[in-house]
Amino acid sequence: MFILELTYVAPLDRVDALLGEHVAWLDTHYAAGVFIASGRKEPRDGGVILAVGDDRAAMEELVATDPFALDGCATYRLTEFLATKVAPQLLPYQQQLPN
Repeated sequence: MFILELTYVAPLDRVDALLGEHVAWLDTHYAAGVFIASGRKEPRDGGVILAVGDDRAAMEELVATDPFALDGCATYRLTEFLATKVAPQLLPYQQQLPN
């Protein structure tokens, strides 16, 4: 599992101009089962996406396709973690520690 943290590096008017494209990009990856939660940070200086995946390199390639990243409006920080304890609604995403 990954926490994808976006940080805006451009003025909000530039971010807002790409928001529709960014949301369409999010929708594509929700439909594919990769993203399970997302939203703006408060204060509004970026966002956070909770993503499911096994391959860090593939996740790095995926975030590079975000319209915000392509336009240079945001940078990404990826944090990989093992979701070993989850709420009942997230049981399909629960992971086991390696031996």
